[in-house]
Amino acid sequence: MQRLNLVWRKPWRYLAIALMAAAALYGAWAELTRTRGSQAVTFVPAKQECAIAGPLRYCVNRAVGGTNGDFVYHLHGRGLDEQIWNDDTYFTAMLQARWQETRVLPPTVISISYGPTWLLTPKGRKPDSGLLDDLMIRMPEIEARVGAPRRRMLMGESMGGLNVLIAGLSYPARFTKVAALCPGVYADSPFDSLGTLWASMGRTGASPKIIAGIWLLARQYVGDADEWQRISPLSLIERAGPGTPALYLSCGLYDAYGNYEGTQRLAEAARRRGVSAEWHPLYGGHCAVDVDSLTEFLAK
Repeated sequence: MQRLNLVWRKPWRYLAIALMAAAALYGAWAELTRTRGSQAVTFVPAKQECAIAGPLRYCVNRAVGGTNGDFVYHLHGRGLDEQIWNDDTYFTAMLQARWQETRVLPPTVISISYGPTWLLTPKGRKPDSGLLDDLMIRMPEIEARVGAPRRRMLMGESMGGLNVLIAGLSYPARFTKVAALCPGVYADSPFDSLGTLWASMGRTGASPKIIAGIWLLARQYVGDADEWQRISPLSLIERAGPGTPALYLSCGLYDAYGNYEGTQRLAEAARRRGVSAEWHPLYGGHCAVDVDSLTEFLAK
C-alpha cells in the first residue's frame, strides 16, 4: 500500500513542479515585456487655477505666453478629471505644444468635471439628470470670477464629445464653436431592442462590453426614448439654424465605441442644415486626434 501511495504521489509532485516553473516563466515574461514608460510631450504647461462651484469642479488654464481672449470649455472623457489639461501624456499637451510651436496665442481653457463619468441632460425622470441645467447656471458664475470671454467655445473627447454636442446644440446662442472628438453619437438609441443594438455593433465594429457600459450610463441619466431624443445630437441637429455654432467633428474608423457611423451622419446632417461643419475622418482607433487642424479650429 505504501508503494502504491508513492506511485500516486509522484505525478502530482511533477505537476506541481511544472506549474511552478510555468508560473515563474510567465512572471519573467510579463516583467520583460511590460511597458517601461509613456511617451511624453515637451511643452510649457499652462498656469492652472482650480475651484469648485456646487457639484462642478473646474480648472482655469492660461498659457504662460498669454491668451487671445477666447474661452474654451473642455469637457473630459470617461475616467478623467478637470486637471487633465496639463497631462504631458495626453492629447491636450500636444495642443499646447502646437500653439507654442506656431506662436499662436491660444484661448483660455476651462476644464470642467462632474466626476469620472457623467452625462449632460435636462432635468428628467432620473434622479441624476439635470446636469445640463446646472452647467448653464454655473458658466456665468465662473465668468463672473475669471472675466468675460471674447468668444465662448466647447471642446470634448469621447464622453465629453457627446456632452459638448448636447450643450452646444441645446444652447446654440451661447457658443460660437463646438469641437467634438470621437463623440458618443449613435444612429440607434439605448432604448432600442437588443436585436437593433446587436446589428449596430455588427455594422460599426463596436465592442459589446463597451456598448454595455454606454447602455448603463445612458440609463442612469435618461428615463426613456423620448428623453433620449431631447439630447441625441442627430435629433438636435435637425432643428439647427443660422445661429448654430460651427462644428469640428473627428473620429477614428476603427473606434471600438462604434462612434464613427454616428459622427459621420451628424456631419452630413449639419451640412444639409447649412451649419458650418468640419469633418475629419481618421485612420485609427478611439479618439485618434488630428492636432494640427484642431488647434487651428480653436484659435482662428
